[in-house]
Amino acid sequence: MGQTLEDLGWRPFFSAQISEDDGAGCHPARVMAVHRGNIAVAGAGAMRLIPPYVADASVPEDRPTVGDWLLVDEVTLEVRRVLQRENLFKRQAPGTDKKTQLIAANVDTLFIVASCNKDFSTARLERYLVLAQEVGVQPVVILTKTDLTDTPDIFVAAVRDLRPGLLIEAVNGRDPVSVARLATWCGRGQTVALVGSSGVGKSTLVNSLRGSDGIMTQAIRKGDDTGRHTTTVREMHRLAGGGWLLDTPGMRELQLTDAGSGIAEIFDDFVESAEHCRFSNCTHEVEPGCAVRAAIADGRLSAARLDRWRRLTSEEIYNKASPTERRALHRIATRVSTKKK
Repeated sequence: MGQTLEDLGWRPFFSAQISEDDGAGCHPARVMAVHRGNIAVAGAGAMRLIPPYVADASVPEDRPTVGDWLLVDEVTLEVRRVLQRENLFKRQAPGTDKKTQLIAANVDTLFIVASCNKDFSTARLERYLVLAQEVGVQPVVILTKTDLTDTPDIFVAAVRDLRPGLLIEAVNGRDPVSVARLATWCGRGQTVALVGSSGVGKSTLVNSLRGSDGIMTQAIRKGDDTGRHTTTVREMHRLAGGGWLLDTPGMRELQLTDAGSGIAEIFDDFVESAEHCRFSNCTHEVEPGCAVRAAIADGRLSAARLDRWRRLTSEEIYNKASPTERRALHRIATRVSTKKK
């Protein structure tokens, strides 16, 4: 039986966007991978390579990314347009030029992968949770390399403390039986995206979910139990259960952009406490009547999470600022740093 659009994740949200004006000479296709020269797409048939889509350079979101649905001309194979997305993951690119990088589109579930070793970071997990919250995608934290620790429960407890009700699965990525617990989110037409820093075991997890060794992995580095990064292209992999798994290059430097509401949701306990501060512009440092500091003092809030909330909020302000505003923020930060010394 041939592959159908529904097998690829096609649903009424996308079909409603096709009109008579689009004509009969085009067909929908989903982006499986984006290469420097061409785009790999799949439709109701075989996968093929098509020419890159020439988008408006001033609108980064117009560019196709993995998971997108396109309308493709049947004769020229040119992309007529990118269909409206159900959701879009993007990030602020490393550096100072404020470029936006598109990560993935039309995702049903986000697997946030972290390893049970020295590379584990609650701060990094919170960044990914903010990202998922911002676009409205269900996050599931996948703790890998459980075979390398005698105390996986410690890592599970640390993740559980981040947010009530957060879905967590601790697995041995090399054990198909252990990984099989993730099948719930990998059914026919479902799209799961993997994010996580380099070396947490994403490629090993992909191989186990696919039941193959098609994705190259690297040996664990001595000293920190961290594997070397192996994924270099964002692409979708077909899973045995009929779903699609979208692997992404490791993103150790995840610069958030337009994530204000996601930050507020993940740190809603701090936002709620701050509303009771005596001063509306309270910095939660030395001001009298600070409800946040009071909550930290009596154990309801954590000082470590306060630092992470401040850091993410400051980053969001900086990333949204103009070049002139960024220079001013940098001068203020330099003066504050000098005074502390």
